[in-house]
Amino acid sequence: MRALSIASTGMLAQQTNVEVIANNLANMNTTAFKQQRAEFQDLLYQNIQTPGSQTSDQGTYAPNGIQLGAGVRTAAVYRITTQGDLKSTGNPYDVAIQGPGFFRVQQADGTDAYTRSGNFSLSPQGQLVTQDGLIIQPGIAIPQNTLSVTINAQGQVNATVAGNSTPQTVGQLELTRFPNEAGLQALGNNLYIETPGSGAPQAGVPASTGYGTIQQGFLETSNVNSVDEITALITAQRAYEMNSKVISAADQMLQNTARLGA
Repeated sequence: MRALSIASTGMLAQQTNVEVIANNLANMNTTAFKQQRAEFQDLLYQNIQTPGSQTSDQGTYAPNGIQLGAGVRTAAVYRITTQGDLKSTGNPYDVAIQGPGFFRVQQADGTDAYTRSGNFSLSPQGQLVTQDGLIIQPGIAIPQNTLSVTINAQGQVNATVAGNSTPQTVGQLELTRFPNEAGLQALGNNLYIETPGSGAPQAGVPASTGYGTIQQGFLETSNVNSVDEITALITAQRAYEMNSKVISAADQMLQNTARLGA
């Protein structure tokens, strides 16, 4: 019976849906995490009677036809890149992006990765790095005798050093944009890398046209809405249960058919 396989695809799809929702909820407090959403497509149809096919020699046609679907499949897990709220931390090395863009970092193998997580620190050499020690690009070094650091909305990093009351510019933060941010590949550790689906990276200065601004002393929070996720979880659970009931009903029908033939 076709209903068994159709309902099983529905159960698998809702299982994927629940896994995506669970990951969203698990990352509610992850800095700059972007919510994901599972998207589905119907499977191929068996055309018993094609819509619009001729039904008689007098030129009549079937207005609807008979098409039986084969179920559902997961088409994509889409990343929703809306802005998260900004949370004040008071840490001068915490920076948030208000608007579009990613920070570019250099991975251990020398390749570039991108992140919106701006909870930066200083390396033993005074370089601005991520929590995993990856260097922010372009490299910015803070002098050892620095008393205070300020980062303006345009990403300019200024340091006030001992013995000099005038701040000096020690670096410039850059932002990178992509034609399709949802096409970036997530690596974990709040990092993404370029893919053919994301398009080529486009670097620019914060606050310039098309790029966000830098907010020192803030971090971007996750854009996950707990109420929406719980609602989606309940909906997925109900859909899974209904598909399982279809399997139970189809199995019962098959048993009844088997008894008739006994």
